[in-house]
Amino acid sequence: MQASLRAAFNRQFTEEKYQAYMAKIEALHPGALDFRNAETPVFVPKDFTEKMLGACEDIISVITAPDFKQLTERSIPAHLRVPNESDKSPMIVFDFGICQNQKGELEPQLIEMQGFPTLYAFQAFHSEITKEYAQVPDHYSTYLNGYTKDTYIELLREIIIGNHNPEDVILLEIFPEQQKTRIDFYCTEKLLGIKTVCLTRLRERNGSLYYENDGQEIKIKRIYNRLIFDDLQQQKDLGPVIDLSKPYDVEWVPHPNWFYRISKFTLPFISNPYVPETFFLNELTQPVNLDEYVLKPLFSFAGMGVVIDVKQEDIDAIKDPENWILQRKVQYAPVILTPDEPAKAEIRLFYFWKDGWDKPRAVHNLARLSKGKMIGTRYNKDKTWVGGSVAFFEQD
Repeated sequence: MQASLRAAFNRQFTEEKYQAYMAKIEALHPGALDFRNAETPVFVPKDFTEKMLGACEDIISVITAPDFKQLTERSIPAHLRVPNESDKSPMIVFDFGICQNQKGELEPQLIEMQGFPTLYAFQAFHSEITKEYAQVPDHYSTYLNGYTKDTYIELLREIIIGNHNPEDVILLEIFPEQQKTRIDFYCTEKLLGIKTVCLTRLRERNGSLYYENDGQEIKIKRIYNRLIFDDLQQQKDLGPVIDLSKPYDVEWVPHPNWFYRISKFTLPFISNPYVPETFFLNELTQPVNLDEYVLKPLFSFAGMGVVIDVKQEDIDAIKDPENWILQRKVQYAPVILTPDEPAKAEIRLFYFWKDGWDKPRAVHNLARLSKGKMIGTRYNKDKTWVGGSVAFFEQD
């Protein structure tokens, strides 16, 4: 996006440098990187960053409003509701596509949001390795609001561990050793000293949860939740697992209900030029040009079920329109110049909401590059200069 930095990076790029860069990333935990890491970061000018942050402020005003929980009660599937919900989500991410408006100008457009973690620990290492590899000037940073690697890690520790002993805090997933994002679990263990535990390994006794650590049974006081319940529903032959609908004596970070509250469900309540117009399908009261919209299920995992080229028969076939949205299409801009075809990009902004703060704050990011119809591995097979990345923001 910054023409001079892009030209300089591309000019200096060699496959040998990229392989040396990848060796450092792989060395974070050999064998754990299970997604493609792109050849290049994204260089973001200040005005584009300000547009994204401004849109986030409008979204946050909805999330922090007194009636937000009331607005989003229906977002939580009854069979997936977990007791003892917290009053806020300490972790929120916003995904913005780098898009082109009708005037041909670049602008951010919100694609999705999550009241759920992402690759927080991995990005602390990844962005540092990438800055050295890409020879990024000092007046560009992956961090926002003055954060640095050290202050970011300290904030992450405060939010995930709090005042607890790290041994009493776990990262919870289902079959974590099989997850494509597992490198982040190992990086989290390295940074914070907590264990990653599979749901099938939890045990319940007298309303408390326990896990085994080096042969010793440990009572769990806080769960760093990486378990996506939509994913859990897809699992077969799980065997006996604890009933998460029961009120256990444990803190959740973030609480599972916030995965649904801050999600696609929130989009229809937001008005901002960088947030595409969105309707609940059952509340659509006027005809729309379906060619201009994407059809998305509210409850799906990893983008499954999205209909890009919507036809009336797709609408007619839906039996539960209250669980679907129509979101106006955005035009991704193939703005990242690469040796063959240009790539499109999304930037995911990391927001944390620490106890005592009146609202969430932007802290860090990741980026994803694509040359396919959508962002994601299945749309980018056999392509280069695509995959996971990080954005460097122009500073004052």
